[in-house]
Amino acid sequence: MTRKHVAVLMGGFSSERPVSLSSGNACADALEAEGYRVTRIDVTREVGGVLSELKPDVVFNALHGPFGEDGTIQGVLEYLQIPYTHSGVLASALAMNKDLAKRVAAAAGIPVARSQILNRFDIGNSHPMVPPYVVKPVTEGSSFGVVIVKEDQSHPPQVIASSDWKYGDTVMVERYIPGRELTCAVMGDVALDVCEIIPVGHSFYDYDSKYVPGGSKHECPAKVSPNIYQKIQTLALKAHQAIGCRGVTRSDFRYDDRHSEDGELVWLEVNTQPGMTPTSLVPEIAAVAGYSFGDLLSWMVEDASCLR
Repeated sequence: MTRKHVAVLMGGFSSERPVSLSSGNACADALEAEGYRVTRIDVTREVGGVLSELKPDVVFNALHGPFGEDGTIQGVLEYLQIPYTHSGVLASALAMNKDLAKRVAAAAGIPVARSQILNRFDIGNSHPMVPPYVVKPVTEGSSFGVVIVKEDQSHPPQVIASSDWKYGDTVMVERYIPGRELTCAVMGDVALDVCEIIPVGHSFYDYDSKYVPGGSKHECPAKVSPNIYQKIQTLALKAHQAIGCRGVTRSDFRYDDRHSEDGELVWLEVNTQPGMTPTSLVPEIAAVAGYSFGDLLSWMVEDASCLR
């Protein structure tokens, strides 16, 4: 039997390039161990020509951020007719836009936090909503540009309108939900386990707590009531399906159980290209469900297709 030739796309030119290189190399190593013939591609704007010459059987997309998970590279792969992993053009573009993804999720009956979309220069010196709230770029991942405005802050953070801001002019201002950070992976049409993320030395699950070893603790499976556990699984699968995702995704939630066990559960977003680094959540969640890292990646390669 001929070994499948898998091209692993990594790197790219978004803010998440370092994370993508880590994900891509980890995936390439594991796929080689599973017996696939692997070519690693550090993506440039010439990637279409590179893939046309290479003619792989499958593309494993390990890109993160704009151009990699927003439907752009997916459109290139559709044009080249090369089967690829993860979600397709529409679902990728939709999920990457936090505002539009929330609108679709809310229409499907998924609870979301109240929010508004503003130009960052329009925020000025007065609060756009009563604190506490969160300001986040509409189309970035890995918590880049996320700012939490606390209850006692007298005015919005100045960095949002400064020249140091590099995450686009359109931002989402969203009601801050206190409590616990929970996440659930979906694999095909099955919701896997729920994991609680506990940042260590960080006020929230920011870039360092995601990718620096020791930056967060993962409680997997999460210690919540069976009712909440099943509700998170149901909502994660519902979001995956409503947005039209394929392959593996991960939905993030906030759960405020300070006053009651039922509390308030809010869906934040779906990640169509979850990280696959040594500290990433999806491989850990999949392991609880009985999938080794190699099993998970092999499933993704065999699931690859066009018209996703």
